[in-house]
Amino acid sequence: MSRRKLSTLTVITTTIFFFCFLLVTTSTTTTKAQETDLESECTNKWIHIRDLPPQFNLDLLSNCSEYPIFDDFCPYISNHGLGQKTHNKSHSWYRTDPFMLELIFHRRMLEYPCLTSDPNSASAIYIPYYAGIDSLRYLYGPEVNSSFEHGLDLFQYLYQTDSPAIWRKNSGHDHFLVMARPAWDFSQPLSNDPPIWGTSFLELPEFYNVTALTLEARAYPWQEQAIPYPASFHPPNMALFESWVSRVRRSRRTTLMLFSGGGGFSANPNVRRSIRLECENSTSRDVYDSGYSQLCEFVDCSDGICEHDPIRFMRPMLEASFCLQPPGDTPTRHSTFDGILAGCIPVFFEELSAKRQYGWHLPEEKFEEFSVFIPKEDVVFQGLSIVDVLMSIPRSEVRRMRENVLERIPRVMYRKHGSSPGLRTKKDAFDIAIEGVLQRINSRLQEATA
Repeated sequence: MSRRKLSTLTVITTTIFFFCFLLVTTSTTTTKAQETDLESECTNKWIHIRDLPPQFNLDLLSNCSEYPIFDDFCPYISNHGLGQKTHNKSHSWYRTDPFMLELIFHRRMLEYPCLTSDPNSASAIYIPYYAGIDSLRYLYGPEVNSSFEHGLDLFQYLYQTDSPAIWRKNSGHDHFLVMARPAWDFSQPLSNDPPIWGTSFLELPEFYNVTALTLEARAYPWQEQAIPYPASFHPPNMALFESWVSRVRRSRRTTLMLFSGGGGFSANPNVRRSIRLECENSTSRDVYDSGYSQLCEFVDCSDGICEHDPIRFMRPMLEASFCLQPPGDTPTRHSTFDGILAGCIPVFFEELSAKRQYGWHLPEEKFEEFSVFIPKEDVVFQGLSIVDVLMSIPRSEVRRMRENVLERIPRVMYRKHGSSPGLRTKKDAFDIAIEGVLQRINSRLQEATA
């Protein structure tokens, strides 16, 4: 066996061992917690974790190298889904793959303070199913022609095999899970024959009542709610968090706008092509009166070369005032959250890219405080100059917007598991997602009983 395979096997075995250990210790701690003063703190916040067989989560990690068309995701399992450190001395930066959000969320759930072993006293019930990882066998593996079956074995277990009363009590309305892919990847109509892209998990009537936390929701979200893509910044304590925010605040912004991503080389009209052409043309414009050393920087991340190497784009983002976030294959972009972490003011070109996605973490009514919106049609078909729009914003307004971006950094980051008590006082993306889930489930249950 090769050294790489032995290393991968060690990582997977260690991850599974720690998860199993935490599951046992969490169960013991929870029973005691219900008999202490947490009782008052956790009123209407208790969450029960369904006890799933490892075939629905940890066993799926052992197949990490079996999908060559997708990628070998074995290196990104380490550190409970955070991935490997960007360098040996790093304490906050990891090579995080966003599709590992299910592991990250599961690990954080195990240290949630209001866990209960009694499902009848729970306000919500978490299903620790790695839906996105399990979907790979349908999207890229041998079961591509059976994608309509995705989720049926899970429902069989929840509804019939394991304590059916837990599910039937509220017909699944009180259950939630994380699906670390865009909702479109789970929305193939059951009637498609032969099947096209995606699985039919969210189209199964059996799961209509379950709340699904996805990386991107559809325009008509009934089941799903979008939560932030996990970026590479996972601080373990307040000192490291504040050190980063301080660096972001004092960073010199020498570039007006930046686009970090792939594409833009198509001959067909689209906003990415317009951005690339404007970046190329901006090099010949006079910048002396602009206050910037350059008007536009293009960080080419084609072929996924930036995915697990945050240094490639974070340094340029720290030097830019505005980060352009055009839609790509889907409306949302991982780069949106990288840019916010860098204090780079996001520029959106359609509302479904963020404003109508992340309402829990980035409330719609406050979007104008920290972002710029330019309709993509005006750029592509009317020839509107993005540079001219951004240059017209007063510098005092730019500074105010950047401060508002900095205030939102905690809301879109996933702090490291086991972080210090001080840092836990700042609500991060996980905390806000849990609050949103509890509110949504409570609202649904009230509607069901009204």
